[in-house]
Amino acid sequence: MTFSLIGRCARTGMFGAVVTTSSIAVGSRCPFVRAGVGAALTQHRTDPRLGPLALDLLEKGFTAQEAMNAIVAATPHRDWRQLAMIDREGRTASFSGVRVKPEKNETHGRDCVALGNIVRSIEVPAAMVRAFEADPAAPLTSRLVAALQAGDTAGGEFKPLVSAALLVADREAFPFVDLRVDQDGAPIAALARLWQEYAPMAEPYVARAVDPDSAQAL
Repeated sequence: MTFSLIGRCARTGMFGAVVTTSSIAVGSRCPFVRAGVGAALTQHRTDPRLGPLALDLLEKGFTAQEAMNAIVAATPHRDWRQLAMIDREGRTASFSGVRVKPEKNETHGRDCVALGNIVRSIEVPAAMVRAFEADPAAPLTSRLVAALQAGDTAGGEFKPLVSAALLVADREAFPFVDLRVDQDGAPIAALARLWQEYAPMAEPYVARAVDPDSAQAL
């Protein structure tokens, strides 16, 4: 009962993840990103330990597929897991265990990969990838939000959505964007509004951290 996408901006090197579901606090469990390294998703019977593990392997030089192979081989409950990764070169990997409930699917695109489980249509991940790929020159965060909206339009979930999250890494160890919506009747729309409000402040907040003397007042 989750659909999601991770992607990379080839122009800036940013990595990002976007996800929504019909349970609370999806942003605390499923998406993981690391600047200069990659991004990962873990969902269905979610194991949040697998996201940081995936990023650690990518940081050591594993390709996305090599990291996926290693994690799947070492995970005792792999049949319940649905996973995705993207590495610093934009290579992707995904996995859906045999106990992941339908409708389920994985779709790979240029610099992105989307997942869905317990969704209305197997086309949901493909719709997300098409939306992400539609305007490569657009900011990564806007492309991620568009992908989530497209997944919902393509069918979304059977149950009402209540949470959504947007997570982006740029140059620093802390997130460039980390926005979450919980217990909202229209979490994707709320997330899109939050991004529009936050967008003008994203760069200034980074400047406040790394160069406070020259940072502008907000």
